[in-house]
Amino acid sequence: MKRIFLFVALLFPLALFAQKYACVNTEYILSNIPDYSRAQSQLDKLAANWQKELEQKFQEIDRLYKTYQQEAYLLPDNLKRKREDELKAKESEARELQNKYFGPGGDLDKKRAELMKPIQDRVYNAIERIANEKSYAFILDKSGSATLLYVNAKYDVSDLVLDMLGYKPGSGAQEDKDAGQPTRKKEVSNPEMRKP
Repeated sequence: MKRIFLFVALLFPLALFAQKYACVNTEYILSNIPDYSRAQSQLDKLAANWQKELEQKFQEIDRLYKTYQQEAYLLPDNLKRKREDELKAKESEARELQNKYFGPGGDLDKKRAELMKPIQDRVYNAIERIANEKSYAFILDKSGSATLLYVNAKYDVSDLVLDMLGYKPGSGAQEDKDAGQPTRKKEVSNPEMRKP
């Protein structure tokens, strides 16, 4: 039994090194897809409109509350309770609307899924096709929460994904602020990190 375990323990690292790996930068890929930028712009406008609506409701509640505080000492107890109940109801209504728009599973999440999921699915399917065609064991995403300290540029297949989706790499919706040129992949500023 010990021999089998030792044999497997020695072969396992060799099997790992025999695998092919690649990485992509999904932020870079998505920034080069015009549909994604348009969808994000739509979401931003929608969120801004809803936020403005909510701010108006909360300002109205604040105004009503200040008016109530000024008049409270003149009102009989039954009218005080009635006004307080009205204020609580308006505040509760505004919070419910806020949750409806921005809460988990709210309207913004639903709209994001409606607009973004088809684009993200196309990207994922392209990555999967590349992985199958090039026999990659797995492809890592170097954007977002994944932490990769070094990635040799020859293993980054982000441009290949964009090409497979029919988009020209580096011609995305994001413009370089200085030159007015399309954004290109960022160079690593540390020269030690660029060495293969």
